Amino acid sequence: MNTLFSSILLQTAPDTSNTSSSAMKFITGGGGVGYVIVLMSIVAFAFVLINLAQIRRNAMLPPEKLKAVREMVERGDLEGALEYSTLPANDCYFLRVVGSGLKRFLGSPFGAFEIKAAIEEAGAEETARLYRSLDVIGTIGSLAPLLGLLGTVRGMIGAFETVATGAANNANYYQELASNISIKLICTFQGLVVAILCVAMYSFLRNRVDALASECAASSEDLVMLVEKSGRKSGK
Repeated sequence: MNTLFSSILLQTAPDTSNTSSSAMKFITGGGGVGYVIVLMSIVAFAFVLINLAQIRRNAMLPPEKLKAVREMVERGDLEGALEYSTLPANDCYFLRVVGSGLKRFLGSPFGAFEIKAAIEEAGAEETARLYRSLDVIGTIGSLAPLLGLLGTVRGMIGAFETVATGAANNANYYQELASNISIKLICTFQGLVVAILCVAMYSFLRNRVDALASECAASSEDLVMLVEKSGRKSGK
């Protein structure tokens, strides 16, 4: 009875070793091209983490720094606001944009007419810098499926070579044929998985950049109105 019960348990218990080996096959089974795709996925993952840390409201538009600059401008202390904006310890997206506008306002006799243009130019430059960081993720998302297809085509070539040379003389003909096709289809699987995740994260992060850049532009416009009301210019 005990022997029968034990045999039933052994038959119904999940084979975790087969499951783990199957999972590893989808990571290591793509050959040389597959390893390249895995390496690209690691690079993409690193850039996703970096951009998730950078593209945050608290990192790009820290509320305490917005409040500090606004209070200085309301008091008419534009020199102090410019100095505060250029301190390395206060470096952020918003202050880099506002600092460019204040510098133009205080350093030019036509600063009142140029401050908006300076802020727009700085905002476009900072946004483009964030986009360039995201381009790595987008590029990997575009290349991964192409590399997967390359690996699969290479495997299919090997499969047809097996058909041509081993159909009559090779006892392991069917095994080698299936192996060539199976292994190289893993490359396509790897490429598609990496591409789907990269394209999704690229779109998500790009939309987040656009939203925060728009919020920064609105905050900058409010600050420009306060600067113009202050009536302060360099040399006065």
